[in-house]
Amino acid sequence: MTVSTATRVTRTASKRRTGTRRAPRWMLVALEIVVPVVLLALWWVVSAGSTNTFFPPLQNILQTLIQELGTPTFLADIGSSLLNLLISFVLASVLGVVLGTLLGLVRWVSWLVEPTIHFFRAIPPVALVPIFVALLGFGTETRILSITLAALFPTLIATLDGVRAIDPTMNMVTRVYGLTRGQRIFGVTLPAASPRIFSGMQVSLQTAFIVMIASEMLGSSTGLGAATLQAQQSFMIANMWAGIIVLGIIGYVASALFALMRGRVLRWYIRSQQIGKEA
Repeated sequence: MTVSTATRVTRTASKRRTGTRRAPRWMLVALEIVVPVVLLALWWVVSAGSTNTFFPPLQNILQTLIQELGTPTFLADIGSSLLNLLISFVLASVLGVVLGTLLGLVRWVSWLVEPTIHFFRAIPPVALVPIFVALLGFGTETRILSITLAALFPTLIATLDGVRAIDPTMNMVTRVYGLTRGQRIFGVTLPAASPRIFSGMQVSLQTAFIVMIASEMLGSSTGLGAATLQAQQSFMIANMWAGIIVLGIIGYVASALFALMRGRVLRWYIRSQQIGKEA
């Protein structure tokens, strides 16, 4: 057997192994739908006829949820939570990319600021909420500020690492071709660092969602977090479970939409990774 023949056989075997390990997309989608349905059916069966005050039947919870969705107050709480989450996540993403790029490109600024960044990053995000409430009081601005700062650090650190990980040869080539600083940043640096940036943004989204709930539970009268806590304190347990279910749905949909956006923006990167695995 010649070397070229052996190489072709090895590549063919590798492709076959890769193909056997990769499940069809329709199967993954089916599993993503079937598993929640099975869990809900199991919950329905286990909770049926339950007399436990804190574990009512799922049927009662769903009936309460349908009733709540028809009230303007509950819909306003959903809208308030979604608006706070969206504004805070966008602000955290923009600030994280801008500051991370600056720190990655200007080393002396990074040496001055990076220890402070790692100090605040080590603080649990939820622990920042009482501080902002004590300093700024209760209000929408306080919630947005606390969510933004908590969600800022994952994107900032990911952008910083992504900018620093760029091959120095690439930067030298851009200078040889006479590209301006703006062209180098927006045409080379940020696209090359975008896989890490989006990974950081995904963590920021999860952090923003958690802190959103916590900030609404601390003294706020609007939002799903506040509505869920008030229902628990009023022993309206079915309403509490209904709020938890809606929060779970919002978190899942937000993650799914972000994953869809990430897949479209980083299509070139995902395709290059697949080609590299098949080679």
